[in-house]
Amino acid sequence: MPVLTVVLALLAALANGAASALQRRAALQQEEEECAGHGLRGRLRHLLELVRRPFWAAGMAALVVSGALQASALAVGALSVVQPLMATELLFTLMAGSLAFARRPDAGTWLWFLALAGGLALFLGTARPSGGEAQALPGTWPRTAVPLALLVLVLWLVGRALSGGARACVLGCATAVCFACTAALIKDVTGLVPDGLPRVFASWQLYAAGAVGLLSLLLLQVTLRAGSLAASQPALTIGDAVVSVALGWVLFEERIALGAHVVPEAAGVVLMAAGAVGLSRSPAVAGGWDVPRGHGPGTARDRHRPVHGGPR
Repeated sequence: MPVLTVVLALLAALANGAASALQRRAALQQEEEECAGHGLRGRLRHLLELVRRPFWAAGMAALVVSGALQASALAVGALSVVQPLMATELLFTLMAGSLAFARRPDAGTWLWFLALAGGLALFLGTARPSGGEAQALPGTWPRTAVPLALLVLVLWLVGRALSGGARACVLGCATAVCFACTAALIKDVTGLVPDGLPRVFASWQLYAAGAVGLLSLLLLQVTLRAGSLAASQPALTIGDAVVSVALGWVLFEERIALGAHVVPEAAGVVLMAAGAVGLSRSPAVAGGWDVPRGHGPGTARDRHRPVHGGPR
């Protein structure tokens, strides 16, 4: 597993976590000052006020840096390595938030932190993703895209028919598939860079990555509103990692160790899921912990609003 790939992916997750904390800090600051009114004019004013805030600008800059780092990681490493490492965004959100809001997470939160980190290390250490092509194999995208599009559609329809935690979980799975597809398309685009920028801008993959990435963000917003973060986050975290490993194998001929390694790999996935559930339930990620010291706890809506970053 190339060290450069690991470092770039972890830095991308760190930037995404920092963006989550910074933009949430800006939103809270604006709500406290009650600078926006009602209706369309109030929403436009809300947006303009938010854009001018240093915390929001810093958060957007962090998102841009995160995207560049993730693309760089995909350019030099395997999809099945980069996307599982992006699951550490939750850990970095916790760390960045502790600085932005001057709050210290409790002991239970740190235990879930260790569970997620340990599960990720166990999975990658035993799976040992390796190999792979810089670009998708010819003809593999059409055979892969159609089943994935149907899967997302089915998950969306099933999710719409459910409610509460079940709905959030199913929609989280659909969102995870879209995030994994976006990352695979970005990796395919980076494989075209040696051929020159004209080749990149003439490729369908570049525009497909933008379209699927936008769909991912829209689905994410629907997912976060469908139910608790504890219901959706495991599906987002584990689903993205699992689908990315599968796409790496199908599209780029990446390989992971199987046979006797399957048991510890499965144990790693279970630990990651448990850590994601625990962190999602923790006040440090989903509750009123994200209110700076010296300020009130805010409205009930504020206390239950999750902190979540941008594209993964």
